[in-house]
Amino acid sequence: MTKHLLSVFDLNKAEIWSIIKSAIALKKSGKSSKILAGYALGMIFEKPSTRTSVSFAVAMDQLGGMPLMLDAKNLQRKRGETIKDTAYTLSRYLDGMMIRAFKHSDVQEFAKWSSVPIINGLTDKEHPCQVFGDILTIVEKRKIKTPEGLKQISVAFVGDGNNMANSWCAAAGVLGFSLYLARPKGYGPDKEILKRSLEEAKKSGAKIEVLENAQIAAQNADVLYTDVWTSMGEEDEAEERRVIFKKYQINANLLSLAKVNCLVMHCLPAIRGEEITSDVMDGKNSVIFDQAENRLHIQKAILKHYLK
Repeated sequence: MTKHLLSVFDLNKAEIWSIIKSAIALKKSGKSSKILAGYALGMIFEKPSTRTSVSFAVAMDQLGGMPLMLDAKNLQRKRGETIKDTAYTLSRYLDGMMIRAFKHSDVQEFAKWSSVPIINGLTDKEHPCQVFGDILTIVEKRKIKTPEGLKQISVAFVGDGNNMANSWCAAAGVLGFSLYLARPKGYGPDKEILKRSLEEAKKSGAKIEVLENAQIAAQNADVLYTDVWTSMGEEDEAEERRVIFKKYQINANLLSLAKVNCLVMHCLPAIRGEEITSDVMDGKNSVIFDQAENRLHIQKAILKHYLK
């Protein structure tokens, strides 16, 4: 049976840790590994992308494989070809597909009909590759040696309860760390994902709390994390969201409530002066661009895990 990465929940704790350790090893080895020589990865993009597109393409190339960029608007789906027929056809050419889509259900439909692995490169529900890269960064910066070490970490996610918030909920539930998600009332996270995350937390020992007060969430945090207040596809709400989310900015005052060595993280792109101030983004606690670099190394490990 073909394995796909559509959700954080598709992997258990041991599998996620194995991918993290593989990413660390591949990072150390540089460009020397050619384990995917002769493999081809199709990358379908319905949404704009910087880090996902470049990191997957470079990762595939450095592993010896061929990345093939496919702009959704140039595929026959634009003219009405079904996902089923597209998945059937591309499975005959490719060894795997990474899809960045508006609808999570479309990626699930691809996986239903594809005979090669489908990797979720971002949907409206989840962004598993991003959160795994973020956890890789935490593991490196905190010198965590075992998956049990993650249980000592407290993450404060401040802002919109979007796809990244959903992925953090799922990751906390599976891996067992503490997550305090501060967002305005009515702005997520996804109810079904939160329910599943809380069920997983009962087994892993995780603490997941959704609240409205950013200051409470940030107290003694090991990680302060945010994302844009207005995700792709919600641009019409931007002005309204700036008002609603103004109390959810990561700034010097909020950072002062966290631990002294707190890691400041952002999945990027950032709107400086909205969800995060430039002084914090460029400050000594920020690991944002190390985090961005680690997208390359985690993609390598994900590709190795699913394609090899």
